[in-house]
Amino acid sequence: MNIIIGGAAGDGMETIAHLLAKALVREGYGVLTTKDYMSRVRGGHNFSLLRVEAETPRASAATADILVALNEETFLLHREKLLPRGRIVFDPELFSLPAADDRGLPVKLRTLALAAGGKIMANTVAIGAVLSVLGLKPAAAVRLLAETFAPDTAQQNTAALLAGHEAAAKLCGTCFTMPPKSFEGPSIFLDGNQALGLAALASGCRFLSAYPMTPSTGIFSYLAGKQAEFGLVVEQAEDEIAAVNMALGASFAGVRAMTCTSGGGFALMAEGLSLAGMTETPLVIVVGMRPGPATGLPTRSEQGDLNFVLYAGHGEFPRAVLSATHLEDAFYRLNKAFDLADKYQMPVIFLSDQYFADTARAIPPYDFTRLRCERYLAGAENLVRPYKRYRLTDDGLSPRALPGQFPEETVLADSDEHDEDGHIIEDAATRGLMVSKRLRRLEALAAEMDEPELYGHPEPEILLLGWGSTYGILREAIETLRASHHRAALLHFRDLWPLPSAMVTKLLPLAKISFCAENNATGQFAGLLRRETGLTVDHKILRYDGRPFDSGEIVREVLKNV
Repeated sequence: MNIIIGGAAGDGMETIAHLLAKALVREGYGVLTTKDYMSRVRGGHNFSLLRVEAETPRASAATADILVALNEETFLLHREKLLPRGRIVFDPELFSLPAADDRGLPVKLRTLALAAGGKIMANTVAIGAVLSVLGLKPAAAVRLLAETFAPDTAQQNTAALLAGHEAAAKLCGTCFTMPPKSFEGPSIFLDGNQALGLAALASGCRFLSAYPMTPSTGIFSYLAGKQAEFGLVVEQAEDEIAAVNMALGASFAGVRAMTCTSGGGFALMAEGLSLAGMTETPLVIVVGMRPGPATGLPTRSEQGDLNFVLYAGHGEFPRAVLSATHLEDAFYRLNKAFDLADKYQMPVIFLSDQYFADTARAIPPYDFTRLRCERYLAGAENLVRPYKRYRLTDDGLSPRALPGQFPEETVLADSDEHDEDGHIIEDAATRGLMVSKRLRRLEALAAEMDEPELYGHPEPEILLLGWGSTYGILREAIETLRASHHRAALLHFRDLWPLPSAMVTKLLPLAKISFCAENNATGQFAGLLRRETGLTVDHKILRYDGRPFDSGEIVREVLKNV
């Protein structure tokens, strides 16, 4: 069951999608929501997509069974996506459907909202109407309203919801039959930014400094709401230069710290990134990608910053790059980023994007026993004295002590090249030793990178490669291809640098035809794969208009070349 809810910014589409989705989750269904919104406070055209199945879907659909049109523009833009048997919930006092279109369900959204307490609740009337069209009782949604709003406001919204439910019931009764429920056990419903915020909190992060920048602002907002409860400090810096340096200072002092931004903000953080590399200070940076260059499309999605984060910063120093693929994995993946940052005393960049950040799904609760929270600090029992912050070691990892941890020892750090003690140097011999020391840890780091996930046939004729948030879309494409009797598989990367290459080196030469799907214009991951392994994919499937793929688009591109 697929639902599109559209209107102008300020009409409350996100409220409808969120409350409706949570109500459906509580009914026991698997739900996915995502949204498409313009970079403005009011006006323009925004819409949300809901997909409801017995089990939680992996990606949104290209067609719709129900269209909730809060204005005429929504109907005009999305009517071609509506299936012939679909239904259109609209306000007949705002616009009319063409006489030939008999799919309309005219519900006086604003009039009913005014009667309940105010036209601002027209979106709540729409929720009731949709529940009625789906043949569902309003009880779960009523309970949700009581949890969401103050008593008086909840009472008004409940009246609006019930009015919408009753009005739609008179028009079509039960227009649709919902699929049988198979989503068993407890579930949580959250979006990508909330999952990353929760992961940071559970990983022991207690300091976040950032400048708000879509699409990573949701992480910032989530953690800001947890400050009092968890002893967390969230600081809105004056810019991204200040943000990265504040996070570095907190980390140097001993607090697990992070910052979050997008490509434009990360550009300002490049010098701070190099500072983390030189001072060997742990730091996690979440980069929520959006189309560039410059301001680009602030509220759209793209995978255009892979090369940027791989090579940002001046000089040569180790780093790790991980990515968010889907909600079930991203929570643990960001925890891994914190673990690697502390263990290898380096910056770790975690790539997200708008599609991942704003897509919400119902999933089983996370298993907190899987988290790693080791700090890897020097201990009194094994500290070599006198303490040297940058002591030369075989594995390139110097013992890390915090300022004041050992009162009789000095922790000295410097952004200039330095010796083992941390004093500035100029001689060539020490410079060579220090560069080699920092880079030596890459060998051990590479061994910690997880191989890509293989989904599909173990000996595929058709091999799809991808990374990041395209996981669910590509997985559904593989399911479609396999249903058509194709031996197809997906190799999807979560850890990107150092690049894990054993599985792709094995499978790519065996496949008859291969494709790399990316949301960028130049095939950045395909290029990284070629540089690191010498292997080249047969075809690239690229989309860079700011919108995510849909699985049907992937299938069509594959079948063109098979």
